[in-house]
Amino acid sequence: MKNSEKTNDIKTADKNTKQEIVKPVDGAASELRALFIDSLKDIYWAENALVGALPKMQANASDASLVSAIKEHHAVTRSQVTRLEKVFELLGEKAEGKKCEAMAGLLKEGDSILEETEPGPVRDAGIIAASQKIEHYEIATYGTLAAFAKTLGENDAAKLLTQTLAEEKEADCLLNDVALNAVNIVAAE
Repeated sequence: MKNSEKTNDIKTADKNTKQEIVKPVDGAASELRALFIDSLKDIYWAENALVGALPKMQANASDASLVSAIKEHHAVTRSQVTRLEKVFELLGEKAEGKKCEAMAGLLKEGDSILEETEPGPVRDAGIIAASQKIEHYEIATYGTLAAFAKTLGENDAAKLLTQTLAEEKEADCLLNDVALNAVNIVAAE
């Protein structure tokens, strides 16, 4: 196929694809600050939900390094909730959550992994996989929130959000190390 034919195929596909324009709900964000606050409420809900879910993950893990990593991250997550409350305070906003559909889905998937694996190394590998999906979501969220805060001139909030971003990256690296140096090896045997 020639390049011009490929280009024509792409143009044809674009013409045939009708995209729906989504109508915003009443009260939808029209300024970056409103989107920032809404996103903070979303991650506040998510972190609180994670505080509730981590003990279940820890109870179902069998590898000592994994149990330790989850226990440590539970304490870190509780401090992240407190840090988010400080961000809300800096912004003159009430700390309140708004259901985070992404975290709700990731936690539901984590529960499914527990149900679909036998206790032991394979379940541990599944717990790590589910946990890393959560960490990656949080990394993306905190990166965006820190960027929003910087853009809005909320430098103190940006510092707090960047601190949490670093902790989420650290947690992801720790989970990766546990997976690669122990859990995945044993699970593959």
